Amino acid sequence: MATDQVIPAESVDVTDGQHVQVTVTVNNKPVVLESHRVTGLEIKRAAIQQGVDIQLDFHLVLEAHDGHPARRIDDDETITVTKHSVFSANDCDDDS
Repeated sequence: MATDQVIPAESVDVTDGQHVQVTVTVNNKPVVLESHRVTGLEIKRAAIQQGVDIQLDFHLVLEAHDGHPARRIDDDETITVTKHSVFSANDCDDDS
């Protein structure tokens, strides 16, 4: 049955395969993704399309959160993101 309640896309959890959007942060800028399950490459492509100044060959790092350490996300790695997901992307030379 349908409901009249409107829920912001970034707060919706995917539990039944519905298509929903989620807004994450990449280099301090909001990036809207078309799914909660995305690859590192999909995150970078979306960020570039939405004006974040990065390149596809940059390293993508999921920032530390909720007791989990920061970790690199490979282009072919599929992860689940939420509205609380924060990423940094930089080239190899920026890692000092």
